[in-house]
Amino acid sequence: MEFLEARLENGLTIVAECNPDAHSTALAFCVNTGSRDESKEISGASHFLEHMVFKGTETCAVEEVNYRFDKLGADYNAWTDKEHTVYYAVALPEYQDDIIHLWAELMRPALREEDFQTEKQVIIEEIRMYEDQPPFGADEQCEQAYYGGHPLANRVLGTAESIERLQVEAMREYFQRRYSPENMILAAAGRVDFDSLVRTAQQGCGHWERFQVERLTKEVVSLQGSQLIQRPAASQQYVIQLGNAPNMEHPLRYAVHLLVTLLGDSSGSRLYWELLHPGLAEQASTHYYEYADAGLIMTWLCCDPECTEDNVKVISEEYQRASANGFTLEELSRAKTKVNSRLVLAGERPHNRMIGIGLDWIRQQKYRSIRDDIAAFDAVSLDDISEVMRQFPLQDTYSVTVGPLDDLAWPTAPGSSQRADVAEG
Repeated sequence: MEFLEARLENGLTIVAECNPDAHSTALAFCVNTGSRDESKEISGASHFLEHMVFKGTETCAVEEVNYRFDKLGADYNAWTDKEHTVYYAVALPEYQDDIIHLWAELMRPALREEDFQTEKQVIIEEIRMYEDQPPFGADEQCEQAYYGGHPLANRVLGTAESIERLQVEAMREYFQRRYSPENMILAAAGRVDFDSLVRTAQQGCGHWERFQVERLTKEVVSLQGSQLIQRPAASQQYVIQLGNAPNMEHPLRYAVHLLVTLLGDSSGSRLYWELLHPGLAEQASTHYYEYADAGLIMTWLCCDPECTEDNVKVISEEYQRASANGFTLEELSRAKTKVNSRLVLAGERPHNRMIGIGLDWIRQQKYRSIRDDIAAFDAVSLDDISEVMRQFPLQDTYSVTVGPLDDLAWPTAPGSSQRADVAEG
């Protein structure tokens, strides 16, 4: 296993983890742009642009895009989140150069008016689809309330209204501001011919114009409170709670990954034994998300409406118990084994390593091997876990519930509760 890096004159960085024993090659263009980089007027533009890339270039029609990927036997796709847009393909090693040539073409899309208007309807239908399925937009409404005016409050898909208003010229202008080669990474993993990768990237991307790109970062001033959205037709009740956590550069970030594993992993965690194992909830889990200037701990609950208030109380009590008494060495040891095992198993796929090294580099200009991450998790102590809960109290959250309930008491502290604000679904 060898990590290699190169940089073209226009600022495009190429990083690769080369494994001569792998049987496939994974390649991706990672763009340091997402919904947080949008203004209210162009909400949803990053995700919309991701769709438009597949509509082809001035010399490559959409039918040819699909045909060429298919001819190479590639597994290809793209995704957009709050901070990044990633275009990837996994194929046999002998097609490495062909894949790069094709992606390099597509990274400079035509953005035709006709394609734009057609895809606009696809995006609007996608938004409506998500609004019609659980948790019926509760996660986005919770984030918007929690983050307030911070850019992380922006919805990745935008809204049906913002997409309807969006014009193709605004998308073209957004592309010209964000898709600079110095704001992108070409990442590869698996059986990679690095010299050929650099040559092919120079041929396909070396002529791209370089320009400066900035991202607005600022402190998150999070909101605490609660909201109930009544949706009488829903058969279950959904609860989402958001709380502060370390950002992606914080020294305690590895401790947070272990903390959420201890609290709400899908097996063997505190919430598993209290809610899932006895059949009191269909889902009960804790998650950690890290961003450039903020971190987020999310608690997710899905259960029978009649059990919701009791289950929310159980979660609150478990978090209070963890904050007051911490965890045992045996619990921490099991969590480390679980996390490290998942790292190793996921790392056997070049696709996962490609995403990992690409995002690590675009975020922090660092390469971290699987061994580096395992060592970081192994170094976490019980004191580190307790320090996370001290600096970022688990009880300080904003909560949203959606479902048939018209009232819900939220526990705020031992012996007290608050009622939820009610809104129509």
